[in-house]
Amino acid sequence: MKFKIILPAFLVVALLASSFLLKENPPEILAIGAEAPMQDYEMKGVDGETYSIENAANENGLLVMFTCNTCPFVVGAPGRGDGWQGRYNEVYSNALQNNVGMLMVNSNEAYRDGVDSMDAMKKHAKENNYRAPYVVDKNHQLADALGARTTPHIYLFNSDMELVYKGAIDDSNESADKVKDHWLKQALKNLAAGKPIDPNSTRQLGCSIKRVDS
Repeated sequence: MKFKIILPAFLVVALLASSFLLKENPPEILAIGAEAPMQDYEMKGVDGETYSIENAANENGLLVMFTCNTCPFVVGAPGRGDGWQGRYNEVYSNALQNNVGMLMVNSNEAYRDGVDSMDAMKKHAKENNYRAPYVVDKNHQLADALGARTTPHIYLFNSDMELVYKGAIDDSNESADKVKDHWLKQALKNLAAGKPIDPNSTRQLGCSIKRVDS
């Protein structure tokens, strides 16, 4: 299934211009079946609470979603698509219905003093009525450990903290009405039912996570 993505010219230029912020060799994406790393790594949420993989997981596992405040694949762009953000609360509801916890993780360290600051995250979460915990991944440590590439990028772990699905939410960032393949929704359902997840990997699509060289 191909993604139909059209971006305004100024956004394309901006995304290309920001590419220098990425490490030359981003970490490998965590393999299906691998155990979640850094399970006790603590991250501060916009609600003032502290979260980790360990304490955010529910009976059937945990969904980790890398996201941010401004990427057009997340927030959309006028006349060019809605982005996935409008589906985040539905994703959270689906996760809870299947006894899976959820964390929304902002790893854009290069933008931490600006559009992805904690204050900006608090404002963004409030404006968009985020229900899942929205946390800061300081110095993109969790993103590096999981090999996260984009916003959004999805990682679904089972109750043993083994990766069972990774990639995209569904097959259309343009509009919820155009979705044909609900990959994550089906993965959550199959996980809770103890059934195989197929596909267990899809192509992540979004803006690059804005890392900084250490």
